[in-house]
Amino acid sequence: MESIDERLIARLLEETGHEVGPARRRSVSGGCIHRCWILEGRWGECFVKANTASRLEMFEAERDALRELAAAQAIRVPEPYLTCQMDGEAFLLMERIEFGGGGAGDRQGRELAALHRKLSGDGRFGWDRDNFIGTTPQPNRWSTHWGEFFAEHRIEHQLRLNRQAGHDFRGARRFVERVVELVGDHSPEASLLHGDLWGGNAGFDVAGRPVIFDPAAFYGDRETDLAFTRLFGGFEEAFYRGYQEAWPLADGWRDRQEIYNLYHVLNHTLLFGGGYGPQAQRIMDRF
Repeated sequence: MESIDERLIARLLEETGHEVGPARRRSVSGGCIHRCWILEGRWGECFVKANTASRLEMFEAERDALRELAAAQAIRVPEPYLTCQMDGEAFLLMERIEFGGGGAGDRQGRELAALHRKLSGDGRFGWDRDNFIGTTPQPNRWSTHWGEFFAEHRIEHQLRLNRQAGHDFRGARRFVERVVELVGDHSPEASLLHGDLWGGNAGFDVAGRPVIFDPAAFYGDRETDLAFTRLFGGFEEAFYRGYQEAWPLADGWRDRQEIYNLYHVLNHTLLFGGGYGPQAQRIMDRF
């Protein structure tokens, strides 16, 4: 009987023409959500993500996001080959990128700015499909108003999920009403975003070329990507300098940064608990 790896290779060849050949499996770290490994063969390599069959939609959303980012031709992302289900499991097969020791941070910033130059065709905020931030559903229904989109589909959505999980926040409803006001006088363009841009989702290949991966893409205010890079660190000052040289941020970005990062702090409260809840409450109290 063929192994799951042999069947995946056959499916890959059938659907894409990408041939790995007789392969051996090499396990790698895939974060806290999926099981991951590399299939290595004489004809090539393939990176595999696997989870239960119920996670297929998550893999399909990641595949579509990688294709959307790649189409901008701004910064390197792994090429997604296929998603499929076998034996009660879901799989995402993609290009395996070999990462190196480092690269130029200013180039990384300039290439992210080039990605953000890719705008939605009609100026609306959102995306053609919903996706996920971590394992949390992320709604992306199109909206003509950025403040309303961020209030409803980011902050109010997270507060509702947290409330269902038993995490209540003082003044939550009043804060949601204020979000539109807090970001409403800012009129950003609808940029293509990575959506989950922390240090663990960015790096450099062996040639020093910047790479981003594991996206939660949508079209929104580019400041949200930049804000999240600062929440947990991992990006050098040259990155921000390169970005600002390529496309300077609008006045007031520092004031909006904490509001934008509240979305991720609330999501971490939902996923991990701990000190993220009090951190989220402090942000809301401040505003």
